[in-house]
Amino acid sequence: MTSELDRLVAVMARLRGPGGCPWDAEQTHASLVRYLIEETAELVDAIETGDPATMREELGDVLYQVLFHADLAAATPGEGFTIEDVARDTAAKMVGRHPHVFGDAEAADADAVVEVWEEQKRREKADRVSVLDGVPMQMPSLLLAEKLVGRAARAGLELRPLAGERPEAVDAEEEEEAALGDALLDTVIDAAARGLDAERALRGAVRRLADRIRETESRPRP
Repeated sequence: MTSELDRLVAVMARLRGPGGCPWDAEQTHASLVRYLIEETAELVDAIETGDPATMREELGDVLYQVLFHADLAAATPGEGFTIEDVARDTAAKMVGRHPHVFGDAEAADADAVVEVWEEQKRREKADRVSVLDGVPMQMPSLLLAEKLVGRAARAGLELRPLAGERPEAVDAEEEEEAALGDALLDTVIDAAARGLDAERALRGAVRRLADRIRETESRPRP
């Protein structure tokens, strides 16, 4: 019996195969990046607004992007991997990084699990020489800042907010980088120290602002 996942893979093959969709056929990994970002953002929005129906739809859209890239790879000389290869590699990775479930390691709580995960990851990526290796620099700025704050601690670099250490007068051309940028980084450092999610907090504030804007727009204009 064919599973629904198999059916979706078949739909992708039909769309990208001979006589299929011209638009799908001409796409590349690079051309699809914008759609992957957009679909991921829509999924995050559905999760944070607690909308299960939309979440289900957006999970499908993100899954479709994964299948699209795998189908492209299967047809691209020099790549040659399929969705089955992706699934196999991911299953092996998850088993390897959970020795407390699939092996003899022990992890009594979530913090211990993170330690086990990081240790397994270090073994897998033994060729990395910097704590910054593997960090995607295209992440949203706040998420990237939070990631780097964590990596700085692993490198032994103690970060403290710079408040009070900046010069009171800043040249206008340096205002954005020296003042605003440092202030934002201070907020991230402080949030990380308190175990808070600065990216999620900002999205929540932006969502509340959007609600205020809609409320304002709904009022009768004089």
